[in-house]
Amino acid sequence: MRARFVPPLILVLLLAILQWQLWNGRGSVREVAQLKTRLADQKDANAKAALNNERLASEVNDLKDGLEMVEERARAELGMVKPNEVFVQIAH
Repeated sequence: MRARFVPPLILVLLLAILQWQLWNGRGSVREVAQLKTRLADQKDANAKAALNNERLASEVNDLKDGLEMVEERARAELGMVKPNEVFVQIAH
């Protein structure tokens, strides 16, 4: 009589172990969800960094190629003016 209950008991025990592994073990549903969230966050950060890199590369090319960008930056950041030019600043 006892031998009849051993195989189902073993199968139920194995099922319980597999369920625990699925929900709590390594590679569990929770861990996969957390990794997906971290991956999405990292992809967003990479996209922002790529846009910033493109902007900086464009700015570097402008500075290498033309003097207009250098002049514009000097005027905006340093307040430089050309000879015989009057600088007027309007405060809002």
